[in-house]
Amino acid sequence: MIVDRCKECGLCINVCPQKVLERGNEFNIYGYRYVSPKYIEKCVGCRLCEYICPDFAIYVEVDGL
Repeated sequence: MIVDRCKECGLCINVCPQKVLERGNEFNIYGYRYVSPKYIEKCVGCRLCEYICPDFAIYVEVDGL
C-alpha cells in the first residue's frame, strides 16, 4: 500500500470478495484515512483491489514470486 496515494474512495473495500480490507484510523499526508487489511489471512490474491484502484495506491504481494 502506498498510503499517500489513497484518497479514501473505498472502491477496493467494496470490490473485495473476502472482505479483507477496512478503512483505517490513521491519516495520510493529505488527510485521508487510508485502507488497511483487517483479515489479511483471508486474502485469496485475486487482485481486484489492485485493478480497481484509480490511484494505484494498493497492490498485492504474493509470496514466493
